[in-house]
Amino acid sequence: MISRLEQLCIDKGLKMTEQRRIIARVLSDSADHPDVDSVFHRASSIDPKISIATVYRTVRLFQEANILARHDFGDGRARYEEMPSDHHDHLIDLKSGQVIEFHNEEIEDLQRAVAARLGYRLIEHRLELFAVPLDGDASQNEKK
Repeated sequence: MISRLEQLCIDKGLKMTEQRRIIARVLSDSADHPDVDSVFHRASSIDPKISIATVYRTVRLFQEANILARHDFGDGRARYEEMPSDHHDHLIDLKSGQVIEFHNEEIEDLQRAVAARLGYRLIEHRLELFAVPLDGDASQNEKK
């Protein structure tokens, strides 16, 4: 069965080698936002002949073809996800590193309103919230 990412590559006319197919499948099957090292480890468990250089080149190719979105969540590593079909934002849990995708129409409306007040029409944006769990922040709440 062909993955969503593989199909996008084919639709864009990219040459799909077997190693590219494996990398595309790994990225499509990822529930997280993996960095290149994670993609490499997952892909090399399927095909041990895949090199880290191949993963870097393939990820860059997919990114340049607008098939893959690159994110910087403040941990020093570029992280990737399939180019989303629907807009969403991210909340990054600084304790666990978990990335939570969300959509909030009130935030979307507010961003458009801010741009309009400043004389602009919003074309695109990214919102990344960096947070810690409330239950782990009890000592901070007591000080307030």
